[in-house]
Amino acid sequence: MRKNTILDLGRMKSEGSKIVMITAYDALFARIFDDAGVDVLLVGDSLGQVILGHPDTLNVTMEDMVRHTGAAARGRKRAFLVADMPFLSYQTGRSDAVRNAGRLLQAGAEAVKLEGGRNAAATIRAIAKVDIPVMGHIGLTPQSVHRMGGYRVQGKTDPQRERLLDDATAVQEAGAFAVVLEGMPAALAAEITRSLSIPTIGIGAGAGCDGQVLVMQDLLGLFDEFRPKFVRRFGELRRPVSEAVAAYAEAVRAGSITGKEHSF
Repeated sequence: MRKNTILDLGRMKSEGSKIVMITAYDALFARIFDDAGVDVLLVGDSLGQVILGHPDTLNVTMEDMVRHTGAAARGRKRAFLVADMPFLSYQTGRSDAVRNAGRLLQAGAEAVKLEGGRNAAATIRAIAKVDIPVMGHIGLTPQSVHRMGGYRVQGKTDPQRERLLDDATAVQEAGAFAVVLEGMPAALAAEITRSLSIPTIGIGAGAGCDGQVLVMQDLLGLFDEFRPKFVRRFGELRRPVSEAVAAYAEAVRAGSITGKEHSF
C-alpha cells in the first residue's frame, strides 16, 4: 500500500481527479477512513466543538492538537495527514509558528494547516522555508469568527471577492501546497481554483474545487448542535448509536446482559 504525498495531491489536480478529505481525531476512525480510501485526513481544530464540547475552535490548545494528531497518525497507513494549527499557535510570531508546526510533525502529521490569506503569507513562508508543508485556509475562517460577526459566507460583495482572490494568490506565492476554501460562493471558489496551480479543497464552496472536506460527525449524522447549509449527511448514525446504548442499559437493568454464551 503506497503512501499518499503532496506530490500525489498536485498530480490529482493536474489530472482532474477529485481529492477526498475528511476530519479524524483518533486512531479508530483514522483507520476506518483510511481503509475506505480517503486521500487526506485532517486533524481539525473542529475537535473543540465536536470532541471537547466548546462553542467554537478558539479554546483548542497545542496540547489538544498534538494528542489527537498522534492518535490519528497511529491509525492510518495510506492517507496523507494534515493537522490544524490552533488559535494563538502561529499568530504570536514566526518563531512560535515554526516551533508549533514542528511539534505537529513530530506527533505524526505530514503537513499543517493555518488560517489566513495575505495577512498570513509571511507565516506560511517561514514554516515552508524549514520544509514543513503548509495548507492554507481562506474565506470563512472559524478562528476569525468574532471579527466576521459570526459564521458568515465571505466573498459576496465585490471588495470581499477581490480580497479573496488576492488571498488565494498570496497563499500560493508564500509556498502553500494546497488551500481550503470555506464558506464562499461556488462561482468564486471555481474561479480561484482555475487561477491557482495548487489544489483547492472546498467546504461550503461548491463543487468546482479540486477536492472536498467535511467534519466526520457532520458527514455521519452524529452532531446535531448545529447544521450548516452546506453539510450533506451521508449517514444518520446518531439514532442507531442511541438505540444500541438504550438497549444495553435496558439489558443491564433487567439482569439479562450476560448469558451463558457471554460468561466464563
